[in-house]
Amino acid sequence: MRKFVKRIALAACVVLSALALTACSGSGGSSKEIDVKKTADELNTSVITTDKLTETKSDMLGSIYFFEDGQVEISSVYMSGNATADEIVVVSCKDEETAKEVEDLLKMRVKNQKELFSTYNADEAAKLDKAIIKTKGKYAVLCVCDDYEKAESILKDAGF
Repeated sequence: MRKFVKRIALAACVVLSALALTACSGSGGSSKEIDVKKTADELNTSVITTDKLTETKSDMLGSIYFFEDGQVEISSVYMSGNATADEIVVVSCKDEETAKEVEDLLKMRVKNQKELFSTYNADEAAKLDKAIIKTKGKYAVLCVCDDYEKAESILKDAGF
């Protein structure tokens, strides 16, 4: 009888340990998958009103944003073809640490663009003061647009 009770107790411990371990690996926090293309497309169609942005090919991103090879796995980028500061960058990086590095590169991009636009288009330079730059897990985003309130809402819904 004692052996039976010990086996039941052991089985209960194993089950409780398994439950505890799986509870710790929950899907909250930064593990949520963000649809990079969908988020960028929605921002492009919803928060840009004074310009028509064009999608930028991923092989150009290194020269524009100084991303290094392997930092960005998936990207969706829209840029102005005119003289506006409007710009949308949504990227999935290889990991959270890389996303923080990419965030710094996006901040540098905004700083450089602000210096450039301040020489000939003060209204567009002012847009850059409100630029949204965020990371969530391995994802990073930059949004320079006409409707920042709506952009924040879209990004929140996307998981940022």
